[in-house]
Amino acid sequence: MLRKVCLLAVMALAFSLSTEAQGVTDKIEAFGGYSYMHAGTKPSFNTNGWEISGEYKLKHWLGAVGDVDGHYGTFEGVRSTSYNFLAGPQVSWSARVSPFAHVLVGGTQIKAAGATSSSFATGFGFGIDTKVAPQLSWRMVEFDVIHSHIFNAAQNNVRLSTGIVIRF
Repeated sequence: MLRKVCLLAVMALAFSLSTEAQGVTDKIEAFGGYSYMHAGTKPSFNTNGWEISGEYKLKHWLGAVGDVDGHYGTFEGVRSTSYNFLAGPQVSWSARVSPFAHVLVGGTQIKAAGATSSSFATGFGFGIDTKVAPQLSWRMVEFDVIHSHIFNAAQNNVRLSTGIVIRF
């Protein structure tokens, strides 16, 4: 019974989003691309990876964004993997060159040397998208600072990303 109720709720939400978006362009935005992260530990180190995000426009200038990334690197001979799962509001200005800014909250997880540590995470950042076609943009740069507390140490990680943005 619970599965049926959940399925019905998901279908109703999907139907309402699609009917609301009719006649309104650029309600949904999907981003995917390369990401570089400078880990703010002592000593610090750098990682490479990916970032994907999705935004639903509540107003032409305000949206709700979900963001996931994965970064991989070696720290003092130990391979590490980190993931951030973040969400929050994003403000933007729609134009040929579109700046945006967001505040994000969520969680982070790091695996290194067989140990795993998870933490609450907060982030803030901004970026610039440049339109290359009616529904396609290039995210020239996204700059974020993500704060967490991993392996009993506070971290302020800097993340830079670039990639493709598709608008629906």
